[in-house]
Amino acid sequence: MLVDTSVWIDYFNGIANAHTDLLDSALLDGNVVIGDLIFLEILQGIRHEKNYQRTRRGLLALDQYAMLGKDLVDPCAENYRALRRKGITIRKTADVIIATFCIEKGFPLLFRDRDFQPFVEHLGLQAVLIES
Repeated sequence: MLVDTSVWIDYFNGIANAHTDLLDSALLDGNVVIGDLIFLEILQGIRHEKNYQRTRRGLLALDQYAMLGKDLVDPCAENYRALRRKGITIRKTADVIIATFCIEKGFPLLFRDRDFQPFVEHLGLQAVLIES
C-alpha cells in the first residue's frame, strides 16, 4: 500500500489512530511503498536535522516510486477534469498526482486527507481504510 503524507505526519508525531496503527503493522509486514512526492512532502516538513536524517534513512528503506512522468500527465489531468465536471475541485495538485498514481498502478492508498474521497467515490481509488 501507499501511505499519504497526512498519515505519515500523524505517525511521526506519535498520534495513535486507526490509520497510524495500520501503518505500523504494515511497516512490520513490509507492505508499505512510498512515492517520491510523498517522500519530499515529509522531508520538507522536518525542522530538526537529527529528525530529518533519521526519518530520511528510515524512508529510504522502503520501495520508492516516481509518481509523475510523461505517462501519468494525461491521466492526472483527465481525473482532475472528470471531478471538476461533477462540481468537485481538488485543492492540491499533489493529491491529484498521488490518487492517479495509485489508480493507474493498482496501489491501495492509506489517507486521512478528505480530498482523496472523490477519487474513491468516482474514479476507483482503493482506500485501505474507510472511515465511518
